[in-house]
Amino acid sequence: MSKKFSIDQGWSLFLDRDGVINQRIPDDYVKQPDEFEFIPGVTQALKIFTGIFSPIIVITNQQGIGKGLMTDSKLNLIHEKMLQKVAENGGRIDAVFYSPDLKNTGSFTRKPSVGSGLKARKQFPEINFKRSIMAGDTYSDILFGYRLGMVTVLIGTDKEVAFQCSGILDYSFPDLISFAEYLKKNLLVKD
Repeated sequence: MSKKFSIDQGWSLFLDRDGVINQRIPDDYVKQPDEFEFIPGVTQALKIFTGIFSPIIVITNQQGIGKGLMTDSKLNLIHEKMLQKVAENGGRIDAVFYSPDLKNTGSFTRKPSVGSGLKARKQFPEINFKRSIMAGDTYSDILFGYRLGMVTVLIGTDKEVAFQCSGILDYSFPDLISFAEYLKKNLLVKD
């Protein structure tokens, strides 16, 4: 765990979706709103983050669209459900950026490429990547954050991913609520 930092309201938070916010479906994709299931503690974590970060951005690869397994409009319904539930629990997500492109296309918007991060900064000019955190559960998430100069946070307990990320990883937590509680405790953030 390398980077030491102190956070104020000028910091931004970038989050991956599948495996961080919602349960990942093994060898499949969340294709319908009723398949979207929050990981325990995530809505509570987002409520805590809402008091710390501005903005909060989700960056997600959704190649299920590129494979023809779902549509952009179906994905938008899934994200509407996510945003509504987060808001109902006192949290917020300011924007969701997704890449529908297939893994092997070399897409600039697909993590670990940085295009979605640059699109987010264009929409939110206050974003300073040096004052941003990327939290994700895969090597491509961590590499995306590292390439943009962010503080990188691995979410999950996969030792193989943690090993893969060594050298570019700053912090690691078993889940999003553990990360939120760590920030709350160490920043003395009020509810």
